Amino acid sequence: MTEIRPFSGVHYNKTLLQDWIKVICPVYDIIPLEQREQLYNLSEYNFIRLEAGRELPQDTPNDNKYIRAADLLSKWLKHGILQQDVQPAIYVHDQYFVYKGKQYTRRSIVVRVRLEEWDRMIIRPHESTLAEAKSDRLSLLWAIQANTSSILSLYQDKSGKIKRVFEDETKKPPVMDLPLSGIEGHRVWAITSPDMVNIIADQFKNQPLYIADGHHRYESALNYRRQKRSTGNWADEEPFDFVMMTLVDFEDPGLLILPPHRLVRGVNKSVVDGFRQKLQVFFEIEEIPFPKANSWVNLDAKITEFHDTVLVLYGTSEDTLLVLKPKNMEALFPLMPQFHTDLYKKLEVSIIDHVILENLLALSNDKDKYNLGYCYDRQDAVNRVLSGEYQMTFILKPIKADVIKSIADLSDKMPKKSTYFYPKVPAGLLVNRLV
Repeated sequence: MTEIRPFSGVHYNKTLLQDWIKVICPVYDIIPLEQREQLYNLSEYNFIRLEAGRELPQDTPNDNKYIRAADLLSKWLKHGILQQDVQPAIYVHDQYFVYKGKQYTRRSIVVRVRLEEWDRMIIRPHESTLAEAKSDRLSLLWAIQANTSSILSLYQDKSGKIKRVFEDETKKPPVMDLPLSGIEGHRVWAITSPDMVNIIADQFKNQPLYIADGHHRYESALNYRRQKRSTGNWADEEPFDFVMMTLVDFEDPGLLILPPHRLVRGVNKSVVDGFRQKLQVFFEIEEIPFPKANSWVNLDAKITEFHDTVLVLYGTSEDTLLVLKPKNMEALFPLMPQFHTDLYKKLEVSIIDHVILENLLALSNDKDKYNLGYCYDRQDAVNRVLSGEYQMTFILKPIKADVIKSIADLSDKMPKKSTYFYPKVPAGLLVNRLV
């Protein structure tokens, strides 16, 4: 089913990698404007210039951030700032990081994957996408002809063969050893042996891949291939028929999925005043005292009492959390889009987005972007309500990897911002050229 290939990766030279934190940047879609300027100031060689360059008032179709990125890539390759490996490789990547005081390691391989249309079910999405993000990545692809940031996808290693290859290969010296700086660090090994490459590739032939993070980049790569194929006479196989992916085992202990808690503001007082009464129609409501030193402990203990879906709301009162348990799950289904599966309709994030935000609070993810926010730390979400920035927050539990797989296997998609795989795979560690 899935076809993976080694590739000749492009990466920074060893001198610049000695202080890697100054040149490697976050992926484009999580960089706030103020951080973009900080990255520009860190180094004249920071990858932000290729991944998400500045837009200037005087930009034209012939001089814009995409054209500038393409020119810069050419210059950096010419002058040895970036170097391309001669021998194609499957890259083993250990991304080690600290989260809430605990250190994790997420192991993956970075490869080229043959692009497949969604309906073939070889590459399976789990979330919906936004058109504007796809347009940006497509424009960059046309200009730069390279994958600047990798798509994170999940696979199964039921036989354990892939894991055993990793264990052997990572006993060798890494080609990149970037020490822990701040919250993360990286080690990369290059598997170039044809026998080892074939062993790994064979394990993917009879299984699909599940996109965890990078849906926009994948759809942009599909569109780029379609557009390229519609122009000129191309060979049966071209570099643009593939895309760079970082593949992680579903069972990897470093696979950390954070919940995007919902933040709400801009709700009229009349709606807020009648909100609890509306909630009582659909949910059993229990109050948990808050804030106290052990308030999260109390909440977690309460949630574990329920095997079914429970929602947590903060903001109706400064000193209480509300635990919401649906009275009748099936009674919520008519309030959701009917083309979705029952599994989708039972997800906490679906109930919050459709039943509560859309129906009870009259808010829309598409029309009310300013009034809806997302936060990946529950205490931070509460603090933003306490500060008055938002009126209320809905605290979500993390979605498990097997639920993501089940949704994708049903050809369904979760609501936007349902998962956050932490940390993101950085941009600039490896680049896949499409020429």
